[in-house]
Amino acid sequence: MASTVSNQQSDHYVNRRAKELHKRYSGTRARRQEVAEKLIDAGQYRLMLEKFKKHKLAVVSFYILSAIYLMAIFANFVSPYSQVSRFGDYLYASPSKIHIRDEQGNFHLPFVYGRASELDEATFTYSFVEDTAVRYPIRLFVRGEPYKMWGVISSDIHLFGIESEDYPFLLLGSDHLGRDLFSRIAFAGRVSLFIGFGGVIISFILGIFFGGVSGYFGGTVDLLIQRIIEFFMSIPQIPLWMALSAAIPRDWTGIQTFFAITVILSLVGWTGLARVVRGKIISLREDDYVTAAKISSASDLAIIFRHLLPGFTSYLIVHITISIPGMILGETTLSFLGLGINPPDVSWGSLLQQAQDMTVIAFYPWILYPCLAIILAVILFNFIGDGLRDAADPYTR
Repeated sequence: MASTVSNQQSDHYVNRRAKELHKRYSGTRARRQEVAEKLIDAGQYRLMLEKFKKHKLAVVSFYILSAIYLMAIFANFVSPYSQVSRFGDYLYASPSKIHIRDEQGNFHLPFVYGRASELDEATFTYSFVEDTAVRYPIRLFVRGEPYKMWGVISSDIHLFGIESEDYPFLLLGSDHLGRDLFSRIAFAGRVSLFIGFGGVIISFILGIFFGGVSGYFGGTVDLLIQRIIEFFMSIPQIPLWMALSAAIPRDWTGIQTFFAITVILSLVGWTGLARVVRGKIISLREDDYVTAAKISSASDLAIIFRHLLPGFTSYLIVHITISIPGMILGETTLSFLGLGINPPDVSWGSLLQQAQDMTVIAFYPWILYPCLAIILAVILFNFIGDGLRDAADPYTR
């Protein structure tokens, strides 16, 4: 009798579970079918967006990169100190250690100890020893150095920091002048990240224009433009950058130098796109819809920009995303060689100038942290570019 009751209960549980699973998966299929029906008449860009969302790595990279750009835009607020603030007693100070337990084993909110410098007689270098008697909690929205956000909004509120005038909070350590490296990396991102957008926009316009004209008209125009492209491509890139950047006056301001470097990178960055656009235009210019546009008395420029270029817009979007890391690395190279941004303005490349000395790297490896910022930004852009490349053909699986 007991066995019969147990079997009935088991069958009842199995039937109930089967109904729940059927209901769940039926609802999932219904939602999928509903989404598929909505996308039947969707345009190409909507399909690209939906497929891009399925590329999890690209989506995560997009959010991380957006956070990095926000950090650069609001560098005054995010950074505990300004890019020129110096702490004379903390030259080449190592990163501050964050603790949650004190010497007695008691737990606290994150805090740092005060530090004092001591001479290491073995290496004749100064090291920083923590003073466990002095504890400073790390606080959010702490008051610190006054600043003007974008030169307009006055404030002294910083995202994080410690309330101390005697001991600085050096999240990533300090440089040879005792300046907070994290704050300088945040400010340097304004140049290194946004110079990529400026350079890509200019090279994008030049590449589309000359590539489109060359591919559409052909003949002597095509021959002349292609020889110019080959001339630019035959010049070694780094020597050309050095020659052009040497023409920048040393007394120019940071903004003037920023725009000059943007133009320099753009002058040599449009040739590859122009070649691709030319090939695409040649393959499309004899299609029926182009012939129809000619019969309708459409102008040549209208045919190029309104009929031919939209045929491979997805590729152009991917090209922009992949070209930005190249611009970032180009600016880094110029600044690393001392031909880019001048002090007191900073970029990730100029922060790495001290890394040319192997002795400095051996004793103070945190000087290489700007290099990690460059690597992270370039990798994130490449991941996003991969997602856009896969989404560029939304009809493939």
